[in-house]
Amino acid sequence: MKKLVALLLTVCMVFCMMTTVFAADEKADNIVVLYTNDVHCGVDGYAKLAAYKAEMEAANKYVALVDCGDAVSGKPMGTLSKGEYLIEIMNAVGYDYAGFGNHEFDYGMDVLQGLINKANYQYLCCNLTYTAQDSKGLTGYKAYEIATYGDKKVAFIGVDTPESFTKSTPTYFQDAKGNYVYTFAEGNDGADLYKCVQFFVDTAKADGADYVVVLSHLGVEEGSEPFRSTDLIANTTGIDVVLDGHSHTSMPCDMVANKDGKDVLLSQTKTGLANIGKLVITADGKMTAELVPVTDEMAKDEAVDTVVADIDANLQPILNTIVAKSAVKLSLNDDNGIRLVRNRETAIGDLCADAYRYAAKTDIAFINGGGIRTDLEKGDLTYGDIIALHPFSNELYAIEVTGQQILDALEWSARNTMGVAVADGKSVGENGGFLHVSGLKYTIDTSVASPAKADDKGSFAAVEGEHRIKDVQVLKNGKYVALDLKATYTLASHNYMLQSAGDGYTMFKGCKALPVDNMLDNQVLIHFITEGLKGTVPTSYAAPQGRITVIPTVYADVADGNWAVPAINYVTEEGIMNGTGKNFDPNGSLTRGQLVTMLYRQAGKPEVEGKVSETFTDCEDGKWYSNAVLWAAQNKIVNGYGDVFKPNQAVTRQEMAKILYGYDVAVNGAEKVEGAALTYKDADAVASWALDGVAYCTANKIMSGNGGNFSPASTTTRAQGAQVFMNLGKLAAANEAA
Repeated sequence: MKKLVALLLTVCMVFCMMTTVFAADEKADNIVVLYTNDVHCGVDGYAKLAAYKAEMEAANKYVALVDCGDAVSGKPMGTLSKGEYLIEIMNAVGYDYAGFGNHEFDYGMDVLQGLINKANYQYLCCNLTYTAQDSKGLTGYKAYEIATYGDKKVAFIGVDTPESFTKSTPTYFQDAKGNYVYTFAEGNDGADLYKCVQFFVDTAKADGADYVVVLSHLGVEEGSEPFRSTDLIANTTGIDVVLDGHSHTSMPCDMVANKDGKDVLLSQTKTGLANIGKLVITADGKMTAELVPVTDEMAKDEAVDTVVADIDANLQPILNTIVAKSAVKLSLNDDNGIRLVRNRETAIGDLCADAYRYAAKTDIAFINGGGIRTDLEKGDLTYGDIIALHPFSNELYAIEVTGQQILDALEWSARNTMGVAVADGKSVGENGGFLHVSGLKYTIDTSVASPAKADDKGSFAAVEGEHRIKDVQVLKNGKYVALDLKATYTLASHNYMLQSAGDGYTMFKGCKALPVDNMLDNQVLIHFITEGLKGTVPTSYAAPQGRITVIPTVYADVADGNWAVPAINYVTEEGIMNGTGKNFDPNGSLTRGQLVTMLYRQAGKPEVEGKVSETFTDCEDGKWYSNAVLWAAQNKIVNGYGDVFKPNQAVTRQEMAKILYGYDVAVNGAEKVEGAALTYKDADAVASWALDGVAYCTANKIMSGNGGNFSPASTTTRAQGAQVFMNLGKLAAANEAA
């Protein structure tokens, strides 16, 4: 019996061993790269990420976990520990590699060095270089590292955005004299960045890499050009995959053509661990990527969950302390949840700006939209709520400035501002440095292209051209008065902006600092609510205070700065001309029917009798143009072509001049022009029947030529038509004034 039992045990052991071998053999021969970006201290999902990683390891032979930056800053847990708690958690989750984001630098280089030293994973960044001759630069990170998975090698290369200069703290990248001692390969309009990355791609390939995976923190927002991940791909070769961050975009698996026209996989997971990215490289080299939503139903890794819970428990007594109240909810977003705090005045921005002016007792205060990170709910406000709103531990700072410096700052703030805040369900024209103000009000004219110019680090350099900032007024003794460019004012904000030129505000460099109480940004807001507002944010902050007026661009297809914006706004507001839905079609042809309809509307839509079909055989009664064409014909403003009018035919410039002249004679009693000489180079090309009209429109500045020519036979665009009618409005106003 003992021998039989022993034999059975041996057989069982053999089968167990075989089962283990079979289980290992059943693992897919895949390389799985899990990736995250812009977690910003959103730690609730880390335990689920760790469990999902274990699940992938059970099913696949090779699994790596990487992060693409902005992990250690953004919420109270990061603020109170200066990022250390996040490194502790990421170590527990089991990251292999991480790239730098601009917010990894938020606590300064000395702190970042400590975080790098504390991390059990490798930080990567190929385009960050210390240029000084001493040995004081950041260490412990690599440009790239090659991981071996079976018989395949994958190179992971880190790339961080050159926008880190201004989207972190500029002085962190400078020496004591203000000279930059770090570079992100930011020069030559993106060319230096592409060259730098290409060098390391080629080097990694020479080192035996079969695949190149870039961990980038570049983003895809228009405002980040030429440093976007799409720009990098389009100007390099040899990259297989770009796992991205910075723009908080949900991008499961886009394909972008590289310099040779080959597709490169591009993906990004949004922010706050909303999703886990999953890149799969199969044994035969096929690559796919997807986003796995982090849901309530997902399993958690107990060990990681305990680490997060223990840290959270240590913080809760501090964070849950009630410090104030609010009678109203204050939000970064509009009613549809679209973020506005970086392109428009918001009530929450007004509150925060008021807090700085109150704390420093200055004439004016600024607060950057990117420094306002979350909503404030109605009801009790805790210390944690305020830190979540202002998580960066910036310090109260005040300086003396000139009115000119204030104007320059406002121009820099509004350089991205567009006439519409939202288009196609997305916020547009965002700028983390967009200024909310206190003690000040002004107008942004989006019809004027921004004159603010940047240097090669992305900071303010100069204002060149017409100002888009208009009517700046400063609050003095309870009344707003015009800003004096030569006068001196006191200005409050935080050290990030005023002392360290954060968000590129270099115009304040060298300004005299003023004595203020030692307060962090969250303390500034708490102080204002508890003392200045007697403990409760009042309902007067339910809406913006009306400090920033944005003159809008009415239509989505009319770009801000377009020469025709004022005219298009004018004809729209006056009810003279309409668009089609969200679009105006500025470059489309203006038709004969549209022109007389605009004149008819300008005349106040007078009543007409008869049928247009009895006058012109190609015009139908009851159409949008019917009354206008009949009215114009009856008043001898316009002629047809015999018994046809051709309402849908594009109107030529000389036709328009004749019709406008006829309108002014018939409706306004304008004096007839006869025999006026034309000085255009192509005057001989003007038809005899149009000469009086062209002369009249020229003399009254209703129409003008281009390069000395009138181009009489050229068709008129809708934008040109809008400009002509704005000119008519100016003429009418001048005649009335006379």
